[in-house]
Amino acid sequence: MEAARAGKGPPGRQTGATPDARVCDPGIGPARMDRRPSDGPVLPVELAACVGLLPAAFLSAVHDRARRVGAGGDEVLRCAGRVRDDEMAQVLADHLGLPLVQAVDGLFVPASPVPAAVADWAKGLLRTGVHAGFDASRRVVFTLAVRGRAVRRLARALRVDPSLRARLRLIAPDALRRQVMEEAGEAIAHDAAFAFRDAAPDRSAGALKASRALLALTIVIAAVAGGGAVLAPELTFLATLALLSLIFLSWIALRLAGCRFDADDAEPLPAQDPAIEDRHLPVYTLLIPLYKEAASVPRLLAAMRALDYPPEKLDIKLVVEADDGETRAAIAAAGLPPQMEEVVVPNVGPRTKPKALNMGLTFARGTYVAVFDAEDQPEEDQLRRAVAAFRRGGRRVACVQAKLCVDNGAERWISGHFAAEYAGQFDVLLPILSALNLPILLGGTSNHFRRDVLEDLGGWDAFNVTEDADLGIRLARTGWRTEVIASTTFEEAPVTLGGWLGQRTRWFKGWAQTLLVHGRHPRSLLRDLGWRGAATVGVLTLGPFVSALLHPFGMALLGWNLARGTLGALGDNWMEVFTSALTYATLAVGYGGTALTMSVGLARRGDRLRGSLFWTIPLYWLLLSLAAWRAVIELIRRPYHWEKTAHGISTRRLPLWSRRLRNSA
Repeated sequence: MEAARAGKGPPGRQTGATPDARVCDPGIGPARMDRRPSDGPVLPVELAACVGLLPAAFLSAVHDRARRVGAGGDEVLRCAGRVRDDEMAQVLADHLGLPLVQAVDGLFVPASPVPAAVADWAKGLLRTGVHAGFDASRRVVFTLAVRGRAVRRLARALRVDPSLRARLRLIAPDALRRQVMEEAGEAIAHDAAFAFRDAAPDRSAGALKASRALLALTIVIAAVAGGGAVLAPELTFLATLALLSLIFLSWIALRLAGCRFDADDAEPLPAQDPAIEDRHLPVYTLLIPLYKEAASVPRLLAAMRALDYPPEKLDIKLVVEADDGETRAAIAAAGLPPQMEEVVVPNVGPRTKPKALNMGLTFARGTYVAVFDAEDQPEEDQLRRAVAAFRRGGRRVACVQAKLCVDNGAERWISGHFAAEYAGQFDVLLPILSALNLPILLGGTSNHFRRDVLEDLGGWDAFNVTEDADLGIRLARTGWRTEVIASTTFEEAPVTLGGWLGQRTRWFKGWAQTLLVHGRHPRSLLRDLGWRGAATVGVLTLGPFVSALLHPFGMALLGWNLARGTLGALGDNWMEVFTSALTYATLAVGYGGTALTMSVGLARRGDRLRGSLFWTIPLYWLLLSLAAWRAVIELIRRPYHWEKTAHGISTRRLPLWSRRLRNSA
C-alpha cells in the first residue's frame, strides 16, 4: 500500500491525476462512495477507497473473498498482509472526507478515578469503538474506530446526513486499543483481579479464609468423631469408613459408567452442517495466557495458523505478564499476523492464569471465546466443531469442552501415567457427565464459551488456582449446560517428577478451594443443582482429594496385615472382618476401576495401557497422596500461589501435520 501511494499522496488529496478520480476524489460526495473500477464489479466503500492504490483484479478477488467469508474487504486486506491498520484508517478517512486522529484527547476524562469505573468505561469504549468528547469550542464530537462492515454503516449514515462530517473523526482500531491499554491498563488489571471477588464474595476463593475454613471443618469433624467415639465407638468408626468408601466408590462408579458410553460416533462432522459455511461463522476470540513460555511461542503460533477458520474472523490474544521480558521478546521476534495481538497484564493482584484471562476478555471481540495454553495443538477443525455444537445444543449450551490428549506419554514413566489419566478423564468420564447433564469440572484449556454468558458470570475467579473447575460448577449452578465434543487438543505432560508434583499440588489445592467455596452454603448448592448435581460436585471434588489423602493409610493397613501374616484372614471379630473387607474391596475396585478406565480411554485413542503403567498404579497413587498433602499445606500457607508448570522441554511432540494420521489410526 505504501508503495502504491508513493509520490501521489492519499486518495482525494493527490496533486496529480488518479486512475479513477470518480472514486477516489471525496469531492464527488457521499452518494458515490461505493464504486466499481473500470473493469470490475461494484466495490463496497472500504475497497472503493483503495481503487488506484491496489490493482483492480486484486481488489475484485478481495471482494469475492470478503463475500465468501462474510467479512469486510478491509479485514481481508489486513489478513492478507497488504495493508496495516493505520494505513487502512488513513485511506478510509480520506475517502470518507473525515479527519484521522492518532490518539483521543482526554480519553478517560468522563470516568471516575476509581479503578472499577475506569475499567467499565474502557470496556464500553472497546466494545462500541465510539468515544464522545468535546472539541476546542466545546462542541460534541465522536471519534470512531470502525472496521469491516461497520465502515459501510458509517458510509450510509454520511450519505443520509452529510453534516455528520463536522462532528465525526476516525482513529485506527489498533491505535485506540493501544491507547486504552496505556491509559487504563492498571485499572483493567485491577478489575480483572478483584471485580468478581468484590461482586460475589460468597462465590470467590478470594474471600475464603482457607486456614479458618479448614480449622472449622477439623473442629466439626473432631467433635462429631469424638462424640461418636464416646457413645458408640465401633458404629462411629464403621460409619466413617463406609462414608469415605461410598464417596470414593461413587467416583469410580462414574468412570465405570463412562466405559459403557461413547458419544463420539453420534456427533456429526461440521462439514455436514450447512450453517458452518464460512460466511455464517462468527468472530472467535482465542485467549492464550503465557508466562515464561518463550520456548513454546514458535510452535504455538504455528498451531494457531493451522486452524481451519477464516483468519478474518479470528481474534487471538496472547496475554503476557508485563515483566515477562523473554516471552515478549519471543513474540516480537516471531512477528504476529494481523489476527493476533499481544495483551500485556500489569502486575496488579495475584499472578494467576484466571486474572490474565479476565484481562484478555476485556479486549475480546468474538461472539465465542476459547482458552488455549502455550503448549496446545488443537485439531484444525476444533472451532468449527464448537460452533456446530453450540448451534445444535441451543441457547442453554454455554460451554463446549474439547478433549485433551497427552502426546508425549511414551517419553517417561510419569508422562505415561499422566497420558493414561487424561484418556480416562476426557475420553471416558467427561462424555458421560455431559450426556447425563451433570456438572463438569472443566479442563484448563480448550473450553469454548458464549462470550455474553461468560461476562454475565463475571469471568474467572482470579483467586482460584483451578479456575476451570470453579467455572464449570458456576455454569451448572446458573442453569447453563456444558457439552463435550469429539475434537482433540494435544498437550505436553510434565516429564520430571518435580514438574508433575507442582502441577498436581496446584490442582488438588484448587479442587479444595472449589469445594470449600461452593460447599460453604450447602442449601444454596442443593437448591441450584438438585441432589444429583450437588452429589456429583461432591464426588468430583471430594472423591479424588479424600482418596489421595487416605490412600497411604489403606496401604499401611495392607502392609501391616501382610507383615503379620494376616492378609486375607477373616479377623477376630465382625468389626475387623468388615473393616478389612471394605478396605480390600475399596483398594481392589479403586485399582481395577482406574486401570479399566485408563484402558478404555486409551483404546478410544487407538492406544493401550502398558504393563509398566498397570503394575505401578499403587505407586502412582502414593505420589498423588504426596501432592494432596502438599496441597493442604499450601492451602494454609499460600492459597493463591500459582505453581508454574514448565513447557517446551519435551522431546517427543506430535508434529502438526500428523494429527489427522493419529486420529484415523
